[in-house]
Amino acid sequence: MQRRDFVKSTLGLAGATLAGNSLAGNESSPPQTMAKNQFKLLYAPHFGMFTNSAGKDLIDQLKFMADNGFKALEDNGMMGRPVEEQEKIAKEMARLGMKMGVFVVDKGGNGANTLAAGKKEYIDIFLNGCKKAVEVAKRVNAKFMTVVPGDFQRDLPIGIQTGNVIDALRRGAEILEPHGLTMVLEPLSDTPNLFLRTSDQTYEICRGVNSPACKILFDVYHMQKNEGHIIPHINWCWSEIGYFQIGDNPGRKEPTTGEINYKNVFKHCYEKAKANNQEFIWGMEHGNAFPGKEGEMALIKAYVESDSFAV
Repeated sequence: MQRRDFVKSTLGLAGATLAGNSLAGNESSPPQTMAKNQFKLLYAPHFGMFTNSAGKDLIDQLKFMADNGFKALEDNGMMGRPVEEQEKIAKEMARLGMKMGVFVVDKGGNGANTLAAGKKEYIDIFLNGCKKAVEVAKRVNAKFMTVVPGDFQRDLPIGIQTGNVIDALRRGAEILEPHGLTMVLEPLSDTPNLFLRTSDQTYEICRGVNSPACKILFDVYHMQKNEGHIIPHINWCWSEIGYFQIGDNPGRKEPTTGEINYKNVFKHCYEKAKANNQEFIWGMEHGNAFPGKEGEMALIKAYVESDSFAV
């Protein structure tokens, strides 16, 4: 499942509008301290994951997430939502005590307008996306936004491509850093044409950009496919990681449905973050393994199990 398909499916499930009375009766939602589950980590579902249990209304979905212990939200397509919808989502999240995870900076698609080419027209598209992202981030109280540099520019040496990417990202960081915002670079496994493929390569680029506004989005699903050896790679890249995403492999579904021992990964990162006085959002960028309400309950159960590590 590629990100563009994931965005389409989740936005389609969620519905394009918010009901006019969505905010009515909010007082009946229990606060996070009364949630059914008390997770140790900040897991961030997407809209559309719980439509069978919560309905298509986005505010109702937020309340369902909070009621079940999820303390954050991830919405790749947030930049494409109407301003009024963004504001309603942000207002309800603030009331529920939820944090906003990543949304994707619109630069024309994962592979398009590649920064590796060093072309002014591509860089301008990226920088305009960063400027628009600042306004969206302010509106929805977001701190992180996903950036994918694009495909390889195969007529250029790899070192030249890497230099072009670093130069472009430095300019993007100059836009974001004054606002306390961070773009998180995501290496992907969707296609070998994509320039950014591994965590160590992303680490190298972040060190080259040398800005708190440019960090790594460590998607465990993609990194299991591209490099494996998950915990050592997390350790090696730790100083440059700003955000995590989740998906089991094979299948890109919830934890416990594939080969990744998420309980161990979560425990390791929880303890390492606690020792360093850090906290990360973990975006649930995956599908549901089973359909209907039963599948949604199974997904929640999988997170309860994976989060049940001893500390």
